[in-house]
Amino acid sequence: MRVFTYSEARQNLSKLLTLAQTEDVCIRRKDGSVFLLRKQQKPKGSPFDIKGVKTGVTTKDILQAVRESRER
Repeated sequence: MRVFTYSEARQNLSKLLTLAQTEDVCIRRKDGSVFLLRKQQKPKGSPFDIKGVKTGVTTKDILQAVRESRER
C-alpha cells in the first residue's frame, strides 16, 4: 500500500487512479487524517436475481384470487 500526501495526490490524481486499479492507495492530510483509495468491485449478477420462494400455492389458486379481486 502506497501513501501519498494530499498535495501529491492532487498533483498526480491520474497516476493514483491507475495505481488504485491494482493496489490500495492511502492519502494523508496535514492534520493526520488518512483516506483509502480503492477500486470498487463490480457486483456479481443482477440485484433482481433472487431465489424463488417455495409455497403450496398453485396456478389455479392464483387465478382464483385474481378473479375474486376483480369482482370486488
